[in-house]
Amino acid sequence: MIDNERRIQKQQEKERTRRRMRVEIDPENYEYIPAKKPIDYYDNDINQRVAIYVRVSTDDIRQTTSFELQKKYYEDFVVRHPNWTLVKIYADEGISGTSLAHRDEFNRMIADCRAGKIDLIITKSVSRFARNVMICIGMVRELSELNPPVGVFFESECIFSLNEDSQMALSFQATMAEEESHIRSRSMETSLRMRLDNGIPLTPKLLGYTHDGEGNLIINYDEAPTVKLAFYMYLYGYSTQQIADIFISLGRKSYLGNIKWTSSSIIQILRNERHCGDVLTRKTFTPNFRDHKSKKNRGERPQSHYSNHHEAIISRDDFIAVQQMLDNAKYKNKAFLPQLRVIESGILKGYVVINPRWAGFSGEDYYRAAQSVYCDSNGEITDDFELPNEVEVAVNAGDFDLRGFEIARSELFDTNRQPHITFSEKMLKLSTACARRYGKNSIVELLVNPISHRFAVRTTNSENRSGVSCCTTSNGKLVPRQIPTTAFQKTLYSIFQWNVECRYRISGTLYEQDKEVVYIFDANDAEAYYKPSNLPSEALPAQPLMPSGKRVKAVPKEWTNCFGQQYYFHRQTLEELERQCESDWKLRLEGQLFETGKHLAVTSFEELRSYIRRELSELSTMEENNE
Repeated sequence: MIDNERRIQKQQEKERTRRRMRVEIDPENYEYIPAKKPIDYYDNDINQRVAIYVRVSTDDIRQTTSFELQKKYYEDFVVRHPNWTLVKIYADEGISGTSLAHRDEFNRMIADCRAGKIDLIITKSVSRFARNVMICIGMVRELSELNPPVGVFFESECIFSLNEDSQMALSFQATMAEEESHIRSRSMETSLRMRLDNGIPLTPKLLGYTHDGEGNLIINYDEAPTVKLAFYMYLYGYSTQQIADIFISLGRKSYLGNIKWTSSSIIQILRNERHCGDVLTRKTFTPNFRDHKSKKNRGERPQSHYSNHHEAIISRDDFIAVQQMLDNAKYKNKAFLPQLRVIESGILKGYVVINPRWAGFSGEDYYRAAQSVYCDSNGEITDDFELPNEVEVAVNAGDFDLRGFEIARSELFDTNRQPHITFSEKMLKLSTACARRYGKNSIVELLVNPISHRFAVRTTNSENRSGVSCCTTSNGKLVPRQIPTTAFQKTLYSIFQWNVECRYRISGTLYEQDKEVVYIFDANDAEAYYKPSNLPSEALPAQPLMPSGKRVKAVPKEWTNCFGQQYYFHRQTLEELERQCESDWKLRLEGQLFETGKHLAVTSFEELRSYIRRELSELSTMEENNE
């Protein structure tokens, strides 16, 4: 019964729907208003303002022919449509289509579309419009949403963007255009690698050289003096900006033929290894074919280095010296090629002076410098090279045997008042106790002994190029200041085998003689401060952990089993100090010169000055003529 009622109700609803669909319209009271005719490329009876976009991707002569033919073809093309008005031909020559960068005419055309100056854009193909799917589709959709909409007609593919059925075909063609660009990029990468693997490096044009008939670099004797002058002036002490200013005054031309010299253009000359006869390939590479942005090659791509590839303008030693000076200019180092100095005797034997503004020395350089003072005349290592780990004890009758007794560590007491040094990211800082002990002699010298893992800070004078200020005055009191360590921090951390993400604090011992003060810090007893997110594993030597502010402090594992140094070890150190005479103490010993690696035969000071004077004589002559 219930099912019959539902069936009857459903039939009635269907009948009512049919009656609504059979409505009769009264023609006297009804008017049909048709929609505007959609704009179509094939309509010749509608007035349209037309823009032509032409692009070629290279400056090749054959591409120039294509470029001019495209413009002429589309000028005639517009003329054949009487209701079309040519707004402008927007043309980009020698520009890639994978991005909008440098496509000035394309961007200007889009801006005119947004300003309502254009109704239709005509271009040869999708690949001419853009070789990037996102740019092509995104730009076409933006133009179609303008009021009034702007259509794009791609002639080769016969696609008009305002047609409803054009989106799928346009997306497919845009993808093909982008992939074609990708394939070409990979082909060029393969070709480049084949050249490098077969010993055929690319040697583009640069100042001081030209190419012979076989493509080899040969010296251009008109331009080479400019290159040589740049290197000699920098070695002599001129800054890159001073060199640029002088080149402008002299009217020296760059390889582009202009005299618009800047500091960066001088650096480009000084950094180019081809001026010393070498060739280093793949210094940069382009990881993304879409944006074409080059990136410095830091091992991501293979490289080849060719020595003595062609005739040099400057010597290799001069080139290496200039590179070291450029590398350290950012640390405000104005000294000429600092060299390692090591203390050969006394309490600081084996300590190497640190130049705080020089990053050219490695941990191995410091180690070999320290090791050199432990060798005899035959080059054999003496007994005091290794640190003693056993002490012979002679106890007289009636004396107390103090074996097993320890001298308590200062770190177990009031550490804030104890002399200590803190190493943090790119900075080191002495404690207030150290800073005030130096007093007005706030210029100090930093030293490291890579063998014993010790660090020393001693007073020096303002004439010492390695000197740095360790404290300043605040409210009439001496307070410690942070000393930059950017130039040598990585090397120091590698010597002490420290974690670069940690902060370290070391307590120090004071040594003093005739107002000369030195603090020595033992890195083997360093306290490490870790971020909670970077706690050490059990395999690391610093294990006992305790909270310390926002960090977690870790102390050496050996501290958990003892209070400090064995009594007789401590007494032996004191006895050695007592036996030192004034000549052995040598807190002010400057240190002997230690040469690292190959000695550079840099052009002599006199030769540099003579050449610079000869070249700059042109400037004096020019000034006299102007007068």
